[in-house]
Amino acid sequence: MNKDQVKGRAREATGKVKEAAGRATGNEKTELKGTAQKTAGKVQKAYGDAKEDIRNPR
Repeated sequence: MNKDQVKGRAREATGKVKEAAGRATGNEKTELKGTAQKTAGKVQKAYGDAKEDIRNPR
C-alpha cells in the first residue's frame, strides 16, 4: 500500500462525511464540496492502485 492509496481513502472518507453533513443541514455548498472531495479521493486512490500494480505485477 502506498501513500496515494492511503491519502485517497482518507480524502474519500472525509468527503463522505462532509457530503452527509451538508445534506443533513440543507447546506448545498458543503454537500457539493464533500462530493468533490470524495471524487478526488477516489481518483487519488485509483492512481495509487495503478502505481502499486506497476510495481508489483501479478
